[in-house]
Amino acid sequence: MGAGVMKKSGGGGRRGRRRGSSAAMSEINVTPFVDVMLVLLIIFMVAAPMLTVGVPIKMPETAANAMPDEQEEPLTITLTSDGLLVLQTTEISDEELIPKLKAIAAERTSDKVFVRADGALAYERVAQVMGALNSGGFNNIGLVTDAGGPKMGGN
Repeated sequence: MGAGVMKKSGGGGRRGRRRGSSAAMSEINVTPFVDVMLVLLIIFMVAAPMLTVGVPIKMPETAANAMPDEQEEPLTITLTSDGLLVLQTTEISDEELIPKLKAIAAERTSDKVFVRADGALAYERVAQVMGALNSGGFNNIGLVTDAGGPKMGGN
C-alpha cells in the first residue's frame, strides 16, 4: 500500500535509458492520513468531556451574558421575598407545583425552565423548588439574575 518503485521489464527503449529503470507508482500512501486521523480522534475524545456543562446556573448580580433565545417560550417559576410561588403569571401553592409541572411537561417539547428568586430568600427554599422542578420533568434549569453585577476579579 505504500508508495514504492516499480521495475520495468527489459526491452528496448530510447538511448541512454538503462535497463530495469524504475517508474513511480501512482498509489496513495494512506498511512500518514490514518495517523493524523487517529491523533485527532484522541484529541477530541479527551477534549469533549471538558466542553460539556451541566446546568447553566447564574447567581444574582453577576456580569454574565444573557442566554440565547429559543423558539418556544421557556417556563418561568418566580419565588418572591414573601415566599409566594408564581408559575408564569399564576400564583400556586407548593402542593400544586409538581402536578402542574407534570401536566405542562407532557404538552411541551422543551424541558427548559427559568427560576427567578428574590436574593433575600434562603438557598434551601430555592433548592426545594429546583427539586420539585426535577420531579416534574424539567431537568434544564437556569437561574435568572440581573446583569451588570460585580465580577469575580473585582472589576
